Amino acid sequence: MLLTDMLKLEQIKVPLAATDKQGAIQELVDLLAGQGKLLDRDKAYQAVLEREQTRTTGIGEGVAIPHGKTPAVGDLVIALGKAPDGVDFESIDGKPVTLILLLLSPSDRTGLHIQALARISRLISLDAFRKKMASAQTAEEIFQVIQQQEQSLQ
Repeated sequence: MLLTDMLKLEQIKVPLAATDKQGAIQELVDLLAGQGKLLDRDKAYQAVLEREQTRTTGIGEGVAIPHGKTPAVGDLVIALGKAPDGVDFESIDGKPVTLILLLLSPSDRTGLHIQALARISRLISLDAFRKKMASAQTAEEIFQVIQQQEQSLQ
């Protein structure tokens, strides 16, 4: 599974306007909704917020992966946003988040959901990848960094 099979250039927003966690999640959900990727925008947003209440998805190193399983999507969808000033995601390392990868999948597709989270986690665990993502200034640059990193892992 490649992240770029699910994440397209138009699903990347740089910069995010939001300055808080809920706003960032809403902005990414709205991005997907505007592209017709959601069956129900409000249910999708609620699914992510409910998951966020159980435990933070701020995984540290400036990265958060808010996600949810919901009947509000027909297939797995991803949106990525970059918050240049950082957003408080109550991350495990206490640092603000600048890179937010939002993941939504159908309630009955747990395996696909877990595979996507694992793929994102694998990429994010690479220091060089995080540094390149941090220095990327546009959606196009971010997409290229992801493509290059995935090609090197194959």
